[in-house]
Amino acid sequence: MITLLVHLQNQESVKIDVEEMPKVTDNAVIGKNPREKTDREVNWVEDGVTTVMIPWWRITLVEILPSERDAAEFPLPFRSD
Repeated sequence: MITLLVHLQNQESVKIDVEEMPKVTDNAVIGKNPREKTDREVNWVEDGVTTVMIPWWRITLVEILPSERDAAEFPLPFRSD
């Protein structure tokens, strides 16, 4: 599972988990377990929703977050989040 930090237009960033990286030809990014950057539930998703589809026109930037194994192998001492 790959964790992405998706920056949305006029809205806070959201973390989602994806099975594979979105392709250039995709019209939207489909992800599971939507949450805030701090891993709290997002308030714009209804209770019980586990999968979201975000159209590309709403996305300004996508960050690929390191997996737990990668984070342990390459610690980032300058980051506190």
